[in-house]
Amino acid sequence: MNPSASGWIPKFIYLFSSEERKVLFSSSKTFYESLKQSGFLYGVPIKSLTLKPISSLTLTKEEYAKVNLLHSLLYIYTVEKKSTNYIQAVNTIISFYKQLEKQKKGWLKRFSISSTETSTLEKIIASRLQENTFLSKKDAASLLTYALLFIDVLCFKAFLKNPTTIKEEYEKLEKKLVTCCFLALKAKKKKNKYDSLVLELFESSSDFLEKNTKSSKANLVESLSYFSGKGYMTNKYLLDLCCLAVWDDGEVDSSEFQFLQQLATLLQLDKNEVENSLEGLKAFSAAHAKKIKLFEYEHPVKQFYRQSSETVKLLILRNKKRLQQELEESGELVLLLGKSTTKDLSEKEKQKVKTQLLDICKTIPSLTIFLLPGGTILLPLLIKFIPKLLPSSFNDNKIEG
Repeated sequence: MNPSASGWIPKFIYLFSSEERKVLFSSSKTFYESLKQSGFLYGVPIKSLTLKPISSLTLTKEEYAKVNLLHSLLYIYTVEKKSTNYIQAVNTIISFYKQLEKQKKGWLKRFSISSTETSTLEKIIASRLQENTFLSKKDAASLLTYALLFIDVLCFKAFLKNPTTIKEEYEKLEKKLVTCCFLALKAKKKKNKYDSLVLELFESSSDFLEKNTKSSKANLVESLSYFSGKGYMTNKYLLDLCCLAVWDDGEVDSSEFQFLQQLATLLQLDKNEVENSLEGLKAFSAAHAKKIKLFEYEHPVKQFYRQSSETVKLLILRNKKRLQQELEESGELVLLLGKSTTKDLSEKEKQKVKTQLLDICKTIPSLTIFLLPGGTILLPLLIKFIPKLLPSSFNDNKIEG
């Protein structure tokens, strides 16, 4: 299964419903803990929730985010509706997102040409992920990584009970969660430059709080009144997000810990929940993501280059054999690429490389991205990674054994 290619949802539903991969969570607590262990709730998805791997490919963080989001929505549907009618589940999920985005101009038109419900949902889920990595980072909520996607799951559960007010519910829940994360970050005794930048961006957001007219404690108490009766998953999620908010330096000082304990008390969670959350975060961070952060901010140009570089690298790895074959059949291109690893090419040679690479891209469907308007700006990245596919004889710096 390839979550970056069309048709991945029907394949996932097929795998999701098979006995060897089916996951039957005994409670909402076990479901929530599985999401944490997968990294989805930390914004760093590193595996799926299924009992066996869902793909022979090495999936990216974004692809695992897609899969785990869909898996969570399907699971919530089967529990709340007590039904395994996945066709109806897909239609219900689409209705949920339509209700959620109904006031966004042109949102529905982007998906209206899809031939099937599953292809529509594939585009919607891709769109949800893009919103969490959008370059402009205009407001406080957009600074949060994929960790915020769990709000979709919580609100979908509420939607199944009362669909009429879901948009207002989503906006309120998002704002309350972000507010508490801000207050957790503000509780840090020693703030580094990164913390200060994030706080400044929060405070400049037009939607944030009531212009900070109240004390942090008053804001916290007021925000938490909303969570009364929301259930274990929502309250535990808030606590885990706040733990994540103060974790960027890998330590929790006394003021941060005091804030988290106060938070747990107001949420009526067990007194051991703070220690459990911090231990779980510490273990996951040590094993999978040492630089795990709730907030993610970097210069737009740097972010664009990083995301583009990751995309091109992934395309090359997944089309490695086909690219090697095409390169072997293009002798002049191989010679020029080999030459480029040791010396600069002339303008004429560079143009030859560009033309012949584009010809190769035409023959491999996954690489047609380079033929789209603006796609040629990614060619230098393609050229950067391709030498790894060339014969070892082109590596003049290789030390022979």
